[in-house]
Amino acid sequence: MATPDMAAGPTASSLVKYDVPVLVSTNKGGSASIPGMTETQDMLNSILPPREWTKDGELWVQHVSATPATRVDVISLQESLDHALQQRQARETGICPIREELYAQCLDELIRQITVNCLERGLLLKRVRDELRDTAASYQSLYESSVAYGMRKALVAEQRRGTLRQLIAKLSAHKAALETEAAGLESRLSSLEEDEKAKREAASASHEDEVRRLREQNAALKAQLEELLAPPSK
Repeated sequence: MATPDMAAGPTASSLVKYDVPVLVSTNKGGSASIPGMTETQDMLNSILPPREWTKDGELWVQHVSATPATRVDVISLQESLDHALQQRQARETGICPIREELYAQCLDELIRQITVNCLERGLLLKRVRDELRDTAASYQSLYESSVAYGMRKALVAEQRRGTLRQLIAKLSAHKAALETEAAGLESRLSSLEEDEKAKREAASASHEDEVRRLREQNAALKAQLEELLAPPSK
């Protein structure tokens, strides 16, 4: 088994406790043997898969630790969690991928510690963990789907709003043209009414003059007739 300084492992730190890396194959055709795994280690590998990476053509594997945890390890885990949350500037409330990742690592480490002491309890916690992850993934998928649906509806509404704005502008222009035409017709009607009124007044005056002339003529003719019909004076 190689010591930690024999190979550079994954750069990302983790709250899960791992054993030292193990060289499992080389580019020279040789391979390093892996000691026989205990039932606990095998179960831990199924719950928390080992980390693998390649360096200089050599494949390295790092398994989770099968060492039982003490009370000091739990306290250290809590302190490491708080330090990681602060160092990576995780948000205290709301959705935060960093906080979610760190708490997931903390849960995995707790599952590891419990599995070392009781395989059955570890398997049950793994089942609970996987169910929680599936539920969270479902909610995330539902959220993304609802966001996409909302965006589509917003785009459709925006397009419809633009169409309605164009229609409103067109109708407003048509309304203004009709109002202008109506104003012109009202002005023309007023002018025609004034002309008709003037014509009626002129016709009425002419009629009255004609009636007065005819009355005067009738009176003159009547006077002449009476004069003609009157008996001569003796």
